[in-house]
Amino acid sequence: MTKFFRFSARTVSACYVLFSLMVLLSFATPLGYAWREYVEEDRSRILHADTLRLQRVYEEQGIAALKLAIETQVGMNAGGSEDIILLTDVGLVRQAGNLPSWPKTIAEVPSEGRYSIDVNGKTTRTLAKHIILDNRYHLLVAQDIDRYRLLENLFVYGLGGAATVIILLGAAGGLLVRRSLLAKVKDINNAASAIMQGNFSHRLPHSGGEDELAVVVETENKMLAQIEQLMDGVRNVSNAIAHDLRTPLAELRSRLEELLLTRPDSEQAFAEIELAIADVDRVIAIFNALLRLAEIDTGARRSGFKPIDVATIVDDVSEFYLPLAESKQRVLRAEGSRHLHLKGDPLLLTQAIGNLIDNALKYSSQNGLVTVTSGRRQDGMVFVEVCDNGPGIPIEELPKVQERFYRCDASRATPGMGLGLSVVAAIAKLHHGRLELSNIHPGLRAVLLLNPSTIKDV
Repeated sequence: MTKFFRFSARTVSACYVLFSLMVLLSFATPLGYAWREYVEEDRSRILHADTLRLQRVYEEQGIAALKLAIETQVGMNAGGSEDIILLTDVGLVRQAGNLPSWPKTIAEVPSEGRYSIDVNGKTTRTLAKHIILDNRYHLLVAQDIDRYRLLENLFVYGLGGAATVIILLGAAGGLLVRRSLLAKVKDINNAASAIMQGNFSHRLPHSGGEDELAVVVETENKMLAQIEQLMDGVRNVSNAIAHDLRTPLAELRSRLEELLLTRPDSEQAFAEIELAIADVDRVIAIFNALLRLAEIDTGARRSGFKPIDVATIVDDVSEFYLPLAESKQRVLRAEGSRHLHLKGDPLLLTQAIGNLIDNALKYSSQNGLVTVTSGRRQDGMVFVEVCDNGPGIPIEELPKVQERFYRCDASRATPGMGLGLSVVAAIAKLHHGRLELSNIHPGLRAVLLLNPSTIKDV
């Protein structure tokens, strides 16, 4: 049963045929019922009208007139009439009508119903009414109910023909759908084979349109593009980790080897050990940053969300970085709106804003100005904007600086791991927002945006 309901061209075709047959049946059933009810009612009405008419003829004109009326009616419709009339005396001896004798299936007492009567040697189903006139005559009036059987049979044959056409069309449609699906599946298999061979730039052929298969192909191509981007990111991250770890590990090995060979006095040895510890700390800092990014990406830090005021966090972080700005001969200025409430992680937002300010202080010019502005845009999004007057970022590198371990050529000589903006972007994404970077000539503008869906009226 489960196999039958699996999605396939055969299943689609079968479901289409079954549904069409159900529609046909739902149309034919009430139509047939209405036909039978109408014909039955019409027969009963005609039967009662004929019986009443003949009874009135007898009551008003006598037996001779009744015989004449009966013979006239059956004579006018001889050969193709559905009217069956028989008049007998009290002993059931025929007086008039088109039956040779009283039918054995009908009792001698007044009755009405369906009976099978032998007419001209043929058993005929009838709707009959039997009345007694003055306790002297038996009058039987009946109608052949098989007269419309041919029409009913034609109706049944028509339904059978329609069902046959539906089944044939369903089978043909199933073959066409199967051929179309197999063609698409073949394209998907070819694309998958190319990707399995390492060609991550391969895409499914997309002819446009808005049908279901086109939507699936478009979604698959977007997924492949994301996979290619992630694979490139993994490759770049691996290269960057190897590059950033090589230097401190090489320096650490060199110092330890020098200590082993020269065996200096204790004061110089302790100085080298201190430098070796600094190299180890750089390695640990890289792995701590990667673990922190992994924790943020998984969304595990959402458990620490609570109502906070972004303006208060901006003031606290700016105050914390004031001594660093003064030591670097920079001017740090914070301003903006009050009461910017949202639900988020205060520690992560503090780290994100701190990373933006630290980058601005690091790359701004001497005696330069770093401004931190917070507020709410017209679309309701909360923002924290950090601007400096440094060299900025080359336009072609702006989309890449949020990648992990990516560092511009101009910043290669500056201490750092290339994870600062990656952490900020990950924190923004965790808070349903994003990080936007743009050059303002001179300087760089970094805007941390928080989506209105996280804002709470606290």
